[in-house]
Amino acid sequence: MFEPKRLHPIVIILNIGKRIKDLIFTFIALFFIWNKGEGGKLVLIAASAIAVISIILTSVLSWLRYTYRLENNELRIEYGVFVRKKRYIPLERIQSLDITEGLLQRLCGMVKVQIETAGGSGTDEAEAVLSAISKEEATFIQEYVARAKSRSVEDKEHDQGVSSSHFIYKITPLQLILLSLTSGGVGVVISAVLATLSQLDDFIPYGRLFRGVEQLVVSNLIIIAVFVFLGFVVAWIIALIGTMLKYANFNVMKTEHDLVISQGLLERRQITIPLKRIQAIRINENIVRQMLGYGAVIVESAGGSAKNQEGSKVLLLPLVKLKNIEQTLKPYLTEYQWTTSFTPVPKRAMSRYVFRSWFIIVPIIMISIVFLKAWGLLLLIVLALFTFWGILKYKDAGWSLDQQQLTLRYRTIVRTTVFIKKNKLQSLEMKESYFQRRKELASLETHVKVGFGGSGGRVIDMDQSDVKKVYSWFLREIKKGD
Repeated sequence: MFEPKRLHPIVIILNIGKRIKDLIFTFIALFFIWNKGEGGKLVLIAASAIAVISIILTSVLSWLRYTYRLENNELRIEYGVFVRKKRYIPLERIQSLDITEGLLQRLCGMVKVQIETAGGSGTDEAEAVLSAISKEEATFIQEYVARAKSRSVEDKEHDQGVSSSHFIYKITPLQLILLSLTSGGVGVVISAVLATLSQLDDFIPYGRLFRGVEQLVVSNLIIIAVFVFLGFVVAWIIALIGTMLKYANFNVMKTEHDLVISQGLLERRQITIPLKRIQAIRINENIVRQMLGYGAVIVESAGGSAKNQEGSKVLLLPLVKLKNIEQTLKPYLTEYQWTTSFTPVPKRAMSRYVFRSWFIIVPIIMISIVFLKAWGLLLLIVLALFTFWGILKYKDAGWSLDQQQLTLRYRTIVRTTVFIKKNKLQSLEMKESYFQRRKELASLETHVKVGFGGSGGRVIDMDQSDVKKVYSWFLREIKKGD
């Protein structure tokens, strides 16, 4: 692979599809603007023909002008239709190679390789993308990069090949079904539908349409309710199938320097996470999974980019028994303490957690009672639920301090436990409001560098002395560094 090579011709079709997708709303707008009279239609047809021909020609030229090769421990890429550009990426700077098999790639026996590097710009989906190369070439690049990185970091004894791998996790059919049932993906489907409809308000006369069916809705309320319910069921089924397709065949392997995740049925993906780039590990439990004793483990790493923020927060174990997390990960992530005893927030903080849960709902209830009278009292049930949620957030809040690790637990919608090593902490903030100081409380907020942006954890209304204890622990590390 030391001679310049082109990508598979399927890239032409991929480029055409991508460019048409980018221009689809422009085409729709032009259709409604110019689709009036014979002259307007001719202009529309001519403009569309010119645009399509231009897209096809530039897609073909882009493919012809794009070459890649491995040379002098660099991945060298040359591209550009009118202006020739060259990008040379030193192999030791490559942090991960993520391999994806889309439908078109699979039909041609090809894969897509996304290359992330240390210190990438964060403005593109990856430092470099090989949209369609053979599986053999992708494997060769992986092994070549691994050997090059071993030579630059390790001893010469690693030159003969890639280190042996160890199996960590493979999702079972039962886990896949349970993951799909508890994923909450129906909200994503409904949000996507609503977002799409909101983009069409200039073309669909919603006001006139709804005025026309207003009387029908009033007289057929039960039928409308049934259709709404069926819509939610269909959205739930779509989300269920989508989750199963996405996480089918999910497995995790550990090589000498990386965690390698493979997943997907229709679109197969392989994600590589360098161990040295891991900044934090978190366990998420939604309310249903928490009751069943399950959670999801997420690895936060210094990878990803503006368009590929998923690359910085990768699902390592999509569904696992909480009691099995330590025995699953401890042999491979030995520096983390998985069994911790949490110090809860003090009892005097509970009223503040409940008050914050009331902050929005109480004014709504008061207004409803004024205008709806007895019907507004039904919202007191909602107030009870919000109160329960505030108490639940209070009970889940806590922290734990190990010699080299800070562990925080808190709840927003889901309960989160975040494990952060001391040498990965970028900053730690202690915050006190006037009302917190009156009760000798403070909030603790941590930050770690994660890809494009940051991450961390936050526990609200800890005892002031506990926050100062954590802060002193962090300051000792800074002074040692000085």
